[in-house]
Amino acid sequence: MSITEQTLSQQAIDLENKYGAHNYHPLPVVLSRGEGVYVWDVEGKKYYDFLSAYSAVNQGHCHPKIVDAMTKQAQTLSLTSRAFHNDMLGKYEKYASEYFNFDKLLPMNTGAEAVETALKICRRWAYEKKGIAENQAEIIVCNNNFHGRTTTIISFSNDPVARNNFGPYTNGFIKVAYDNLEELEAALEGNANVAGFLVEPIQGEAGVYVPAEDYLRKAKALCEKHNVLFIADEVQTGIARTGRLLATCGNCNCENKDCSGTPDVKPDILILGKAMSGGAYPVSAVLADDPIMNVITPGSHGSTFGGNPIAAAVAMAALDVVNDEKLAENAYVLGNLFRSELNKYIENSTICQLVRGKGLLNAIVINDSEESDTAWNICMRLRDNGLLAKPTHGNIIRFAPPLVMTEAELLDCVLIIVKTLKEFEV
Repeated sequence: MSITEQTLSQQAIDLENKYGAHNYHPLPVVLSRGEGVYVWDVEGKKYYDFLSAYSAVNQGHCHPKIVDAMTKQAQTLSLTSRAFHNDMLGKYEKYASEYFNFDKLLPMNTGAEAVETALKICRRWAYEKKGIAENQAEIIVCNNNFHGRTTTIISFSNDPVARNNFGPYTNGFIKVAYDNLEELEAALEGNANVAGFLVEPIQGEAGVYVPAEDYLRKAKALCEKHNVLFIADEVQTGIARTGRLLATCGNCNCENKDCSGTPDVKPDILILGKAMSGGAYPVSAVLADDPIMNVITPGSHGSTFGGNPIAAAVAMAALDVVNDEKLAENAYVLGNLFRSELNKYIENSTICQLVRGKGLLNAIVINDSEESDTAWNICMRLRDNGLLAKPTHGNIIRFAPPLVMTEAELLDCVLIIVKTLKEFEV
């Protein structure tokens, strides 16, 4: 790369460093174009995208159907606020509610907004339906969770980087170990003030930690026993990422034949985001049936942009693509292939301990401490070799390519990953 070419990337990075808040630590690559599973930097180098904007780009970069829906709607009507009706919102609410098998949808913009919305719905349900005394409702969450970074959400996070010097924190949350039914049951027993249990079907930010096969089903049963709402945060795991339309799947009309035999769970409240947008425009949503959602009344919650016509058009197109291109089925098949191929290498590896995940949400654990920079250095080398990924929790590298990837492309990526890991073998 010439000095002139290097300057293109460095100029962009320098601008961010000078004029932008330093709330992220990106891999030093400056992207300017994307298509399908590929992205290109400002110098024109081509990469496999193996992060998909944290699963927001499940349908691939710049999918023509999604871009077309967004462009056409933007040229017609972009925003009305919720002071007036628009001709797209009702269509979208009906489409998505039936798509995921719920009575109603509350539209928002970002994942964190959707989580906050779900917490508010749960609390109001607790006071108006369950009969908990006002301001006494508690919601159970899991250690090592990631649900966003708003003040309320970081109040029940145990990530010191997200929490430090942002208090005072919001009360009303009980933390239990993830994938631990005994702790969940103990938190429920004898506490009539518990309103809900908020959980990720797979903890993505924690390192793609997959719970026991029966964990979600048994957790839902415990919630039902104690009249507590089961709230599934599928912002990252939803929309075909794990080889099923939803990781819980019991609340969807999934046609993936490979889902049969896997325990189904229908959450009382479902939280979606990221890939609802197809990577094109911010879209998130909370879904629930009438006995729960009807606690929301005019003025009790809202968003100027939530449910805007562009978001509605984009979301319907994004969900169409998932069905039309059978992305859940593709993620299921390619995910099994990915883990199988990597395990062949890991059997004799000293640098990589294991690969874990479901569908095309996977991670490898590097044989080093969380405080080391080994995983970062591996990602830097992966970049040099034409594949973009990012560490999480120091010694874990998350792999989540767009679900439109082909088998040939996946196997090419496995070769790049294995080649790169070999460079770090002791």
